[in-house]
Amino acid sequence: MIERLFKNELSLKRYRRFCSIKRAVASVWIILFLLFLSCTAEIWANNKPLLMKYNGSLYTPVLRDYYPTEFGQDGLITDYRTLDLKAEGNWAIWPIVRWDPYESNASLATYPAPPSSENYFGVDDRGRDVMARLIYGFRYSMGFSLAVWFFAFLVGTIAGAIMGYWGGRTDLFGQRVVEVFDSLPYVLMLLTLIAMLGATLWLLVAFSVFLGWMRISTYMRAEFLKLRKREFVEAAKAQGVGTMRILFRHILPNGLSPLITFSPAEIAGYIYTLAILDYLGMGLPPPTPSWGELLQQAQNYFTIAWWLAVYPSAAIIVSLTALTFIGEGIREAYDPRKAAKA
Repeated sequence: MIERLFKNELSLKRYRRFCSIKRAVASVWIILFLLFLSCTAEIWANNKPLLMKYNGSLYTPVLRDYYPTEFGQDGLITDYRTLDLKAEGNWAIWPIVRWDPYESNASLATYPAPPSSENYFGVDDRGRDVMARLIYGFRYSMGFSLAVWFFAFLVGTIAGAIMGYWGGRTDLFGQRVVEVFDSLPYVLMLLTLIAMLGATLWLLVAFSVFLGWMRISTYMRAEFLKLRKREFVEAAKAQGVGTMRILFRHILPNGLSPLITFSPAEIAGYIYTLAILDYLGMGLPPPTPSWGELLQQAQNYFTIAWWLAVYPSAAIIVSLTALTFIGEGIREAYDPRKAAKA
């Protein structure tokens, strides 16, 4: 069924070569599962029931906020744990993890606390559930990585297209700009910008794009430089096709190999970068769920809180390994030597 989606034989051959690498296919399913788990995190980790019947009425607290007065409570936030859900006719369906990533377990005497029947992966130094913070943390890690990947590749593709297609002085000037940006120490400049301007998710994305578009521009420049004199481009020019249409409708689809083959490695690199920034305390502002922030706590409680090191490290290793295997499968699929043998 999937093979019917491919419009040409070359794409179908690439798909089949990718599927022949079992670890790459398995890694795709792992990443899709993690994305699904994180995008629907409220269903799996929350302090609100998914569905609840109370005093004869049905409620969906995970989808809608209810005033505490509706349940006879005072305050601004409804505490569903204190409701008498064991009375006749009352019931509730809870998430697997009954904790919000920002909520502390007040029943514990000390923090951090080891894994238990209440907190499966333990709690951090503020009593927050580690599993909930891991699930929500993947949302921020992947969101940051995909945003940086998209905008950095967009800027790099446009810059590479301009340099490669027009060449001459445009290419000469563009290459000098790329060399200047490429000579900047990435991590040092990133930390400097964060120290000067602060850190929010979108500021981190902007800083990373500003410092990370050069590599893909170099490869896209080479692709456009190679393809600009091909017969289909000359035919399009002879028919009076506009420059922008030639660039992005005719040349770009034939030069997508660098964009596709480098994407998994770049996304993995950005996940790692965000973890480092959070570990250094210069990433996402607290109390945002973060894998790197959990590792920072693990350093502070190295001898007594092994779970703060093991579970975030495992999450990072699984994500980066899966993306690496996906990248390996894509490179195998796009290898021109394999295409010639097929």
